[in-house]
Amino acid sequence: QAQLVESGGGLVQAGGSLRLSCAASGRTFSSSNMGWFRQAPGKEREFVAAISYSGGSTYYADSVKGRFTISRDNAKNTMYLQMNSLKPEDTAVYYCAASTAGFWNVYSQRSYTYWGQGTQVTVSS
Repeated sequence: QAQLVESGGGLVQAGGSLRLSCAASGRTFSSSNMGWFRQAPGKEREFVAAISYSGGSTYYADSVKGRFTISRDNAKNTMYLQMNSLKPEDTAVYYCAASTAGFWNVYSQRSYTYWGQGTQVTVSS
């Protein structure tokens, strides 16, 4: 079992920055591929970014590429999402997730076994 807890969400003006954290416990964090997803009101949950267990590979949705940076600190069992140049369309609940799948489809929610409770990010115009 793994427990994931997100933090760092809040209200920010367009153009501002936030850093989300995802603290993991229970399962060996350093061996899990991880990802961030988000769900805006009235929309389906979508992929935002992902990072391999070692941190050596990262992946981004086109909508956030160049603005968001995913990282992890395995010594602290924590993953981060640095969000810069935020836009109103980034408003959503952000979820972190851990993958235990033998085959990791980076972009598919089905590849992620454990999920956090989500943290709200609101970007005002």
